[in-house]
Formats: sequence, C-alpha cells, structure tokens
Amino acid sequence: MHCDLPVEHTGSAPRPVVRHRRKQSENLTDHVIEEFPVALVFNGISHAVMMTTPVDLEDFALGFALTEGIVQKASDVFELEVIMHADSAEVHLTVAQQAFLEMKGKRRALAGRTGCGVCGIESIELLDLYPEPIRAPAIRVEIAPSAIERAVQTLPARQALMRETGGVHAAAWCNREGGVEMVFEDVGRHNALDKLIGWALMNGKLPLDEHIVLFSGRASYELLQKAISAGIAIACAVSAPSSLAVDLAREFGVTLAGFLRGPRFNVYAGAERIVFAKP
Repeated sequence: MHCDLPVEHTGSAPRPVVRHRRKQSENLTDHVIEEFPVALVFNGISHAVMMTTPVDLEDFALGFALTEGIVQKASDVFELEVIMHADSAEVHLTVAQQAFLEMKGKRRALAGRTGCGVCGIESIELLDLYPEPIRAPAIRVEIAPSAIERAVQTLPARQALMRETGGVHAAAWCNREGGVEMVFEDVGRHNALDKLIGWALMNGKLPLDEHIVLFSGRASYELLQKAISAGIAIACAVSAPSSLAVDLAREFGVTLAGFLRGPRFNVYAGAERIVFAKP
C-alpha cells in the first residue's frame, strides 16, 4: 500500500471563532472536525465520492467495499493506494475481476454525501433492503448487561477527535466484558463503521460475532445493513434505533440495544444474548 501525503491531516482543523460568554466576547481559535471529498476508485472506475474525515482511509475504503458487496474477503483486494491532496483524496483499489464486474452492475451515483447508505440509488425499485451477510451471527454469544454499561462509560475516553472538536461519530469494537478495544471516528456515522469493518477485514477478525459493536449515535437502517454484512452479532447504539433497523435486526438475528443510559437501555431484538450472571 502507498500513501502520498503532501498535506498532513489529523482529523481536525483550526478555525477562527468569536466566543461569547455572558456580556463578553473574545477571538479564539477552535478545532473543528475535518470533512472533505474522498473518491473511491475500483479498477480505474470511480464508484463513489464520499464526504468523510481524512484519517484511516485505507480502512474506510476496505470497509466500504465489503459493506457495499464489492468484495467478500481481504484477498479480493490486490492493491490499495491512497492519494492525498490539500482538500480532497482518492483511494484506488484493484479488486478481483469477478468483484469488479459485479460492482459495475450496481454502481451508484454517490457524490457529496456524508456517508449515507442509500444515497445515489436512482429509484426505490433498485434499493436492496436486505444485505448479504458473510455469516449468520452466533446465537451462543452471551454478555452481561454490565458489559454494555462499561462500554458506554469507557467510549468517551477513547474518542480523541470528539474531545477536540465535539462534532464526530464513533464506532467501537468492545470485548464481552465491555472493554473498548478499537475505535474509529468520522464526521459520518456510516463512515466510522466502515472504518471499523475495514480494519477488521484487514486483520482477519471478521465476522464480528464474538464482540460488541457500539455506535455513538442512533441506529439507522444503513448502520444495521453494514453491521449485518460484517457478521456483527451485538449492536448497541447510544441513541435510538429506527423501525427498519429493528426489523433488520430481528430478520437477521442481530441483538440490537438502544438508548444506552448507564445501567439503563432497551433491547429491541435478540434479547436472549443479554443475560444476568448466575448467582
């Protein structure tokens, strides 16, 4: 893999701000989350232009390729090159010929969106609401409610960009005890999950059916679609789920929890995986 970095991007950028406090104001420098277009190019053909935070772009491209159904495994990707510019980036992937042919048949006009999972679909008839999972999640996985509580409490300390900018989403991979093992951040919630999935794909950790995946925001259809594609068994969202997210979780056997508030949360699907410790 090759990465040409003429400009360093850390995920945040300084901007002047006038801060008002009561009857006083002062000129300061604030840090905001970086957001700019990233073109995903497969075998020389631009498939999508996404608005994303320009860090972990290799992981993002791999996760996007998997959750879009362009590749099924890491060996389907032969080469990956990231080309950074001052205000944009390109990720060039060379993928297996069969994957490339299938991609051309379902190419969508994604441009200028911050990680939407269905943007670019030209008609409702072309929208495939049911993803192809790489493997059905294991029913045998069980966690205690305290593991979810611990994961939620631990996540903020692992969100460096959130602390710096206050405007970023996160997707975290947590162990069965609720320990946060890996976190990816992005201006788009779907991009953050793609980065996590791409990292897992590259490191041979798919399917993610033995751990908890935690979303910093709400659980929408697009997030559940990506989660199912990666074999995620337990998905937890700090905020609310949507109706279609709940329906997808029930259809594909995913445990879906939402409204995480310390020891309190709701389980919308797959409640059999969340069990109290036996006395």
